[in-house]
Amino acid sequence: MSPYRRRGRGRGAGGRVAGVVLAGWLFADLLLVLALVSMADRPDPLAARPKPSNSADGTKPPKPKPSPTGPRSVERKPEQFEVKGTDKDALVAQIGRSTKKWQGRTAALVLTFGGGQSGTTYAHRVNSLLGEGRPEMFTRKTATDDFHDLSNSPSTAVVRVYFFTAPGG
Repeated sequence: MSPYRRRGRGRGAGGRVAGVVLAGWLFADLLLVLALVSMADRPDPLAARPKPSNSADGTKPPKPKPSPTGPRSVERKPEQFEVKGTDKDALVAQIGRSTKKWQGRTAALVLTFGGGQSGTTYAHRVNSLLGEGRPEMFTRKTATDDFHDLSNSPSTAVVRVYFFTAPGG
């Protein structure tokens, strides 16, 4: 017999490790499938709840006012307005006038494009004045971002406002 033995495929130390690894992967895949099946089996948490029945005396209970459910989302299409100038009071007045048509809505995200070389500085200034121009629309939770647009003239900003949608809609 030769001192060099030939090993068959899948046998020996290397073959045993491969078998253990394969078994581990199969076990992990099985757990993943079971997790997906259990998640698919759950009822919808936002689905309608059963309505209460009539009371003992035969009268219907008073109907509660329906309230919207579910999270708010952000509208895909922004509203846009433009402001010009360097005077703080004039900028606040322009913001108030320009956003009057959207009164009662809440801004989720504001992208401001300031004109000229120092456009981001001007955009930051405009964003800092939004809450003064319309505080109920531009709250502390409104996200803002400053950009520059070299095609616009200095001391000019284009403000794009993305509003929240109505709750549940």
